[in-house]
Amino acid sequence: MRIIIIGAGVIGTAIARELSRYETDVVLLEKTADVANGTSKANSGIIHAGYNADFNTLKGKLNVKSNPVFDKLCADLKVPFKRIGSFVVGFNEQDLKELKKKKENGEKNGLNNLEIIGRKQLISQEPNINKNAKYALYAPEAAIISPYELTIAYADNAVINGAQVVLNTEVYDLYFEDGKISGVKTNQGEIKADLVINAAGLYSDKIAGMANDEFKINPRKGEYHLFDKEYGDIVNHILFPMPAKNSKGILVLPTVHGNILIGPNAYDTNDKDELSTTNKGLDEILKGARRLIPEIPEKGIITSFSGLRAALDSGDFHIDFSKNKGGLINIIGIQSPGLSSTPAISEMVVQMVKDYSNSEKYNLKLKKDFKQENPKLPHYYEYEEKEKVDEWQKIVKENEDYGEIICRCEHVSRGEIIDAINSPVPAQTIDGIKRRTRASSGRCQAGFCGPRLLKILSDQLDIDPLQVSKKGSGSQILKARSKQLILEKTKQDKKAGDQ
Repeated sequence: MRIIIIGAGVIGTAIARELSRYETDVVLLEKTADVANGTSKANSGIIHAGYNADFNTLKGKLNVKSNPVFDKLCADLKVPFKRIGSFVVGFNEQDLKELKKKKENGEKNGLNNLEIIGRKQLISQEPNINKNAKYALYAPEAAIISPYELTIAYADNAVINGAQVVLNTEVYDLYFEDGKISGVKTNQGEIKADLVINAAGLYSDKIAGMANDEFKINPRKGEYHLFDKEYGDIVNHILFPMPAKNSKGILVLPTVHGNILIGPNAYDTNDKDELSTTNKGLDEILKGARRLIPEIPEKGIITSFSGLRAALDSGDFHIDFSKNKGGLINIIGIQSPGLSSTPAISEMVVQMVKDYSNSEKYNLKLKKDFKQENPKLPHYYEYEEKEKVDEWQKIVKENEDYGEIICRCEHVSRGEIIDAINSPVPAQTIDGIKRRTRASSGRCQAGFCGPRLLKILSDQLDIDPLQVSKKGSGSQILKARSKQLILEKTKQDKKAGDQ
């Protein structure tokens, strides 16, 4: 049985990994040059506790079911993960009423450890918080994660277990025989399939439309600021304001790598590729974050970015078989808490696949040799403590590439970069290396390591330096060789002189 998954974001890769437990042919198609290139690379990186989504919704149920799974999942996949808890911060009696409603909703979802705390306890936990804050809903099970590292790790584990990840492959159409899916048409040709899973994120409505299933994704843009690690101790927990109508509001949180992240705002847009940032939006984020932490320093910002969320009018997830064609599963409207719900979403979809395969007499069987864990690779930052230096020296003695630091800001060695380029889903771009190793993610934003990364990619992939790109075709770093430009300029000057 061949199963095609369209879209290599966190949902598609999670499903690919879960399906790779079975003796079946899993093919994950992604139209860009890497996994995690869409919404999965640009979000808040929060594993929500589960008090926010209504207990009657699918996303509420899947969030709560997934949250306890992440400790072991991230340990298996070697993904950084920290349970630091969250506060929803209130300033007045009306806010307190809303916090009580959230607590009640969370308890209906099965959360028994939510707590509303007062000003004194809040300030003791968060010394830099606005002194006018009076109340907070505390959720100890909330956590932080690297969303793109989770996506990459899902994909790597799926490949380790026999799945295929096919990049730069865009689906143009689906085709059917006798009312059932029989394959997909792509820019690389036709691929046969016995079942197709539509996990195309912002474009999932377009894929569903190929089977005459009508959905309308409403892209919602959110902008962010990321701060230098120097300011990483400003907050200790995930801090939410009272939620806005169409978002959880502008929040402040630590990242798993020691930075501070603030955002997002929320603006509806008709453009599914519109990822610009605006002065107005970025000022709005800073102002909103300072309502929680007044002393956030603008000078600490090292980069700003935006992401798009795939919202449906219903506000809930849609996970179901096509109403018009057999063998197509549509996964649509997976906005927050989509990242937090990936374990349960993937289990739900795989159960749907099993039910369909049984009805079609495919008889899906579990593998006996499924590899639950990803291999543990050396990372210099984990050995920087004095007592671990000797361990790192042993690693360097075995492979001298680990002895050369390429990224000074994030302390990333040449060996780690080469590992990323040779991983199960290999990094083939500057951004691919960045998401796997953190190289170029620090204070100088590739000012020092950028040329070195380009050289390593060129050497390892055996390609011309002019072919090395930031994120795939059309984003090449270099335009031409200096000597070539000089020769062209000389020719132009000579031609102008002759005229």
